[in-house]
Amino acid sequence: MSPDLALGTYRCQDIPRAVVHAVACGASWIDTAPNYHHGRAQTQLQSVLTGNPGLRVSTKVGFFTPDVATAAGEAGVLTSAEAASGHCLTDRYVAWQSRRNAAALGRTPDIVFIHNPERAARPHDAIISAFTALEVEARAERIGGYGVATWTGFAGAFTVADLLDIASRCGGPDHHLTAVQFPVSLVMLKPVAQALDGTGPLIEATAAGLDTFVSAPLHGGELPTIVTDELAQLIDPGTTPAEAALRVTASAPGVKHVILGSERAQHWEAARRVLALPPLPDKILHEVIDVLGA
Repeated sequence: MSPDLALGTYRCQDIPRAVVHAVACGASWIDTAPNYHHGRAQTQLQSVLTGNPGLRVSTKVGFFTPDVATAAGEAGVLTSAEAASGHCLTDRYVAWQSRRNAAALGRTPDIVFIHNPERAARPHDAIISAFTALEVEARAERIGGYGVATWTGFAGAFTVADLLDIASRCGGPDHHLTAVQFPVSLVMLKPVAQALDGTGPLIEATAAGLDTFVSAPLHGGELPTIVTDELAQLIDPGTTPAEAALRVTASAPGVKHVILGSERAQHWEAARRVLALPPLPDKILHEVIDVLGA
C-alpha cells in the first residue's frame, strides 16, 4: 500500500491555506508543534480542525517559545535553567504542555510526539520521564497516544526496541506508544538502506505495529535545487527533481505517512501523483544509494 500524505506546519506561513490544498489532495493528517510558526501554529489550526473533524492531528512536547517558557515558569513546571535551554521533557512539563496543546488545538490530539529527546543530556531518562507523563494523559483520554519525533536519535541515541521497552516499563503491555517520526530523504538515506536490508527504524517500527511518519522528504525544500537531472532520470525518467526525490522517500519499505510543508496547490497535486505511483523497484533504490554513498 502506498503511503499517505500529511501536512507539516513547521515552515508554513499561511497554515489555513496549506490545509485547504493538503486536504484537497487527500492528506488526512496534520503535524504541528507549540513552537511552530512563532508559537501560533496550533491556534491557527483550531478553526480548520473544527471544520474538518475527520482530520487527524499530531503535535509535540519538548521545545517552546519564550512566551510558553514564561507561562510554564509561572505555573511552576519549568525551572529557570530549563527555560534557558529551550527544551524540556520532564514529566511535570510534558503533562502541562500536552494539556496546553489540546486547549490551543481545540480538540484532543491523536498523537503527542516527544520532540528530539536526543537533545537531552540523558536521552533515555528524558524518554522515561516523558512517557510516564503521556501514559497518564492517554489513560485519561486527554491524548490518543504518543510517539517520538526525532532528527538524529536513531543514529545512536536510541532504537525502536529501546522505545518499546521504555513504553512497556511505563505503561505495561497496553502502553500507548503508537508512532515514530524521523527524516527520510535523498540527504537522509540511511533509513532506506537499512530498510532494504530488513533492519533499521522503518522495519522495526512497522513490525511492532507503530505508525511511521517521515519528515523532510525534500530536506526543507533544498533537494529540488541540488538533485541533478541525471540523478532524477536514474530514479524515474521524465520526472522533475522534486518528484524524483519524493518518490525515493515514498518507496522506502515501511513508510506510512509522508509529511510535506507547502502552501502551494501545485506542490500538493504533484505529491499526490507521485504517491499514487507504485514503489520504485529495490534495484533502483540500491542504485541511488550507491550513487549517493549512503
